Order: sequence, then C-alpha cells, then structure tokens
Amino acid sequence: MKKSGAAEKKRVRRSSAVVQNGTRDPNSDTPPRKQAAKKDVFQLFAEKVRDHKDLESRWAVLQETRVEYFRGKDFVSFLRNHPEVKDILESDRNLETEDIANALLSKNLLVRCDRVVKTLRPGKKKLSTWPAHLEIFPEQVFSDNDAFFAWTFEKGRPLWQTLLSFFWPVLTLAICLFPVYPHRCKLLILYSCAGVLLLILSLLFVRAAIFGMIWILLGKRVWFFPNILAEEATLRELFRFWPKKDEEEKPKWAARLFYAVVAVLVILLLRHHAPDEAARARYQKRMSNIIDDVLEWSPRLALSGMMEKQPDVANATEANGTFSDGSKTNPDEIVPPDADAETGNVHENDQHQDNI
Repeated sequence: MKKSGAAEKKRVRRSSAVVQNGTRDPNSDTPPRKQAAKKDVFQLFAEKVRDHKDLESRWAVLQETRVEYFRGKDFVSFLRNHPEVKDILESDRNLETEDIANALLSKNLLVRCDRVVKTLRPGKKKLSTWPAHLEIFPEQVFSDNDAFFAWTFEKGRPLWQTLLSFFWPVLTLAICLFPVYPHRCKLLILYSCAGVLLLILSLLFVRAAIFGMIWILLGKRVWFFPNILAEEATLRELFRFWPKKDEEEKPKWAARLFYAVVAVLVILLLRHHAPDEAARARYQKRMSNIIDDVLEWSPRLALSGMMEKQPDVANATEANGTFSDGSKTNPDEIVPPDADAETGNVHENDQHQDNI
C-alpha cells in the first residue's frame, strides 16, 4: 500500500509540472522532446524560398563576406505567383507578405541591406540593378522600394559539392604523380589541357571581336557570356550566354571612328610582322623539344643522371689533391693524362728507331 501511494504521488507531481510549464499540447500526440527538436516553420519557409529557382537572386560582398541577396519587389511578386509556399507556415499562412518578411527579419533569417555606391557613375543613366557591394541598412523593416535583403543562414550543401570536396585531394595527388604516368596517359592529359586552354582563349577572342564589331558599327555594348570573367558569380551565372541590357549611353561617332582606325592599323601591323615559314618551323621545333622533355622525364632518369654525375665529382676531388680519407698528394707527383699520352708516344718512337 505504501509503494502504491508513493507511485501515485509521483504521477500527480509529474502531471502538475507538465500543466504548469505548458510544454505539451493536450491535443497533440507528439512527445515533448520531439516537439522541442522540431524546426521553426519560418526557418523551413526561408530554406524553401531560397532554394526556389523562381526567386531571382545574386551574390554580393557584405562587410567582406559573400552573401546571397534578393530585391524586395521580387519577393513580393514571388509570393504572389507562388502562394502554395505559404502552406509551410501552417497557422501563419494567411499573413501578408510584409508581415512574413518582418518575421524573417526579427528571427535573423534575413538582413536588410543597401547599396554602397549611391551616386551615378560617369556615362550611366541609372544605378546598377544588382550592386556588387552592400552595407547593412539602419532600419530593419521590409520595403519593396529599391530594398535588398540578404540571407543570413548557411545554405544546405548539395551532394555534388560534398563529392567534389573529396575529389580535390585526389586530383592534387594525381597531378603530383604525373611524372610516373605511362606515355599514353601523359599524351592524353597534355592534349586535353591544351585543348581546354585553346577553347578558353578562342572563346575570349571571339567574344571580344563580336563586341568590337557591334560597338563600332551599331554603337551598342553586347557581351556574350557577360559573367565569364566575373570574380563574384555562381556557376550558373558564370556560363550565362545571353548579354545583359545596355544601360549606358550610346558612344560618340568620333570615338567609334578612332577605335576603328586603331583596329585596322593593329591588324596591318601584325600582318606585316608575321613570322615566315622558317621562323615558325624553328618555334615549332623548340616547342616540340620542350614537350618531349616533359613527356620523357621520369624519376628513374633523374636518379640515373645523379648517379652519372657522382664519378665526375670524385674525379674533381682527386684532381684537387684531396681524397675522401683526408690524405693529400704532392701536386708535382700528379701526372696529367695528356702527359702520359705524350710519354707513351715518345717511347714508341724510340723503340721504332731501335728496330730500324
């Protein structure tokens, strides 16, 4: 009876503690620990919106840190076109767009930013649509009027990035082991790298040539692959093909005519000083010798070359009159090889005269 009474008191204490703390919902069957470990709905909403491809975003530098940001008006239009995303918020799905954004700001999932450069550059009619450098805005309140918002949480790493992080050390080790590869593998790697380098240089040359011709003839700035040389760009933005809209004013005729004359003079100068067949053959032979040296080099050849140089060092030491045991010889007693050859020739001549 005493044991049953004590157990009943413990149950009463536990139930009263749960009621006082209010940590468990009476209408929910989820245990308290699982409810505590459950992620915030606004966190899930932020991750869902960030991973969605229809929300246009860019990368910029915020206080020496690369951040991904979007514009306030794009966020409004995104939630207007995709209202199903709000279902993640459960009971808060009926909130307005401004209230949702302010909730994300209060939970430090977003931070409002402003452009660093607020003045027009020479030759431009308006400020950049996507600035490359940002600073924190004093008032952390949502707005869709030229306002920028950066994500503050780390984005989930996809599987290919994880595999690539393990692949880089293997690639580094493979590059270090290039001298011991078979000859065919060396040829394959060499011509593959040369082909990729030639492709990149050709792409840059054709891109610049198209830009120059369109700029001189039409006065428009058209850059195909506009982000190919960008320092801060994602992989998707890096290989974007279509050019950006030209927001600068049209160049003057005098400038276009001047650069057209300069381009013609440069082409004529390069054609006049082009190398002849003999010079091209010498250059090709020189490059072939360099490539052959790279392909034929191996640690075995390097070690054999070091072994061949060791007798030369020993001969040089003996010629100086010092041996490895520290003993020295009289320089007068050392007979050079040429002297021995001359002495031998004299003895042979004397013997020949005696025979006669």
